[in-house]
Amino acid sequence: MAERSTAAVDVAAGGGEEPLTAQTEQATADEAENNQQTAADEGATETDEAAPPQVRTPELHSGHKLARRYRLEECVTRLDGFSSWRAVDEKLRRAVGVHLLPADHPRARSVLSAARSSALLGDPRFVQVLDAVEENDLVYVVHEWLPDATELTSLLASGPLEPHDAYQLVSQLSQAMAAAHREGLAHLRLTPSAVLRSSTGQYRIRGLAVNAALRGIKSDTPQRDDTEAIGALLYASLTQRWPYEVDAYGLSGLPKGAGRISPDQVRAGVHRGLSDLAMRALVNDGATASRLEQPCTTPEELAKAVTELPRIKPPEPAFTAAPEYQRTTYQKGTYGRTAQPGVTQPVPTPPAPLQSRTGKALKWGVSALLIAALGLGSWQLADALMERGGSGDPGTSEQTEQRGEGKQGAPKPLSIKDAAELSVSGTPQAPGEVGKTYDGDGSSYWRTKSFIDGPEMKIKPGVGIVYDLGSEQSVSTASIKLRYGGDHTTLSLYAADSLTPGTVNGLKRIGSETRTHETSAKVTAKEPVKTRYVVVWLTALPHAGGDGYSTAGYKQGITDVKFSG
Repeated sequence: MAERSTAAVDVAAGGGEEPLTAQTEQATADEAENNQQTAADEGATETDEAAPPQVRTPELHSGHKLARRYRLEECVTRLDGFSSWRAVDEKLRRAVGVHLLPADHPRARSVLSAARSSALLGDPRFVQVLDAVEENDLVYVVHEWLPDATELTSLLASGPLEPHDAYQLVSQLSQAMAAAHREGLAHLRLTPSAVLRSSTGQYRIRGLAVNAALRGIKSDTPQRDDTEAIGALLYASLTQRWPYEVDAYGLSGLPKGAGRISPDQVRAGVHRGLSDLAMRALVNDGATASRLEQPCTTPEELAKAVTELPRIKPPEPAFTAAPEYQRTTYQKGTYGRTAQPGVTQPVPTPPAPLQSRTGKALKWGVSALLIAALGLGSWQLADALMERGGSGDPGTSEQTEQRGEGKQGAPKPLSIKDAAELSVSGTPQAPGEVGKTYDGDGSSYWRTKSFIDGPEMKIKPGVGIVYDLGSEQSVSTASIKLRYGGDHTTLSLYAADSLTPGTVNGLKRIGSETRTHETSAKVTAKEPVKTRYVVVWLTALPHAGGDGYSTAGYKQGITDVKFSG
């Protein structure tokens, strides 16, 4: 059940259906069906056309295979002529999610179009669409399955988020949706069940464009709707309350007739800046934002407002004091004997030092031997130095260095917990394949696209991958296996502060390396750098011939990356 709630693309969340506009404040998907007439009168975001004829949901079962590749495992949702499944990609041996609907479904064309548009975005902040196919009277959309991620719904069930976590939530969501709208894509169903937090603390959005297309949701103001949705998520994260007068997504709504009150009036101790930001995103219908701040009507404006807030530091980790050392019964001298309660066993007194004539003679004898040994050693050392005189052995310094180096500990390998492609401008390269660079399989790889100009990149400042080491580590060396040789490959290492730094400008450079006609590179730092996130950044690519992915041109691929420190 935990995997179902965190990994499936929940296009029919049971926690509620809130279109997030001032005209419509519906509580759940079921209430939306019961109040269709009211929603239509109030200008709901659902399509105004007549309800489509009843479409029969495809009768499929667990074990059914699509394209002789995707084996259906468990039905997650069956609603309104479509169904959602947890499935297994038998070719790549990984879990995936699948949406299914008949090819003659009134929304089949729009679902295919939305899925293909979403797949072209390739932004790692969104759950990726892997395939969109019409086959054998069926339309199906295949997407990523994230078993280690947790829904925002589940996070809020245990209480409001810490200010730092809420800050990261609104920052990452607003930036991601701003990037999507720049490509002409909207979400329109951005609810707590559509937001996932990975084990590394990164937030990811699922169902971009697809969830709305499956439900037939449209909007004349998509940017306004998505911005208000982010504001509602921030409000709920700060207060554990839904910012409308209805209960939804397992959260209680605001009191009837109280109006929209700010988060710091709902719950004591709420961060003032985040409270104001939530109200600026939620405001609409010509209302003014709280405390005379200008409202945010687009994700771009909201992302800019987030950057103007003072940075909120994460809470200090709580350290637990080590338990007091307890001596064992063996150390106490009671091993093999039953200790009487309340009786402290006496500690045996150590024997007194030797005070007899024999003891004194022994001490003087040992002292004399030590003095003689020191004198003999000093004489031998002085004699050896005088024999050498001023002549130096050229190999002495080298041997000394080697002996000195041998005393230092060998670098230890550092494990990679997660990775994401860093795309500074233009379209990404292959964000879905970054995991192949640390999967231990030398035949799999992440690749760049083929460029006309080179070796130095001109239309992009560079391409690369950000690696998450799980915690702050001391990084000194990176060993990188490359797909192509040729003239030439230039790569650099940077220390970042998150998995999505946005750019390498301002990051601390760890080291760089240029390789010609070689398929491996080793970057060594002058001094170890402590960081959790490491960027491998390519700025020059060799020329290579065409393959199954791209034509001949300047390109490169990374097959394996290992860090040590």
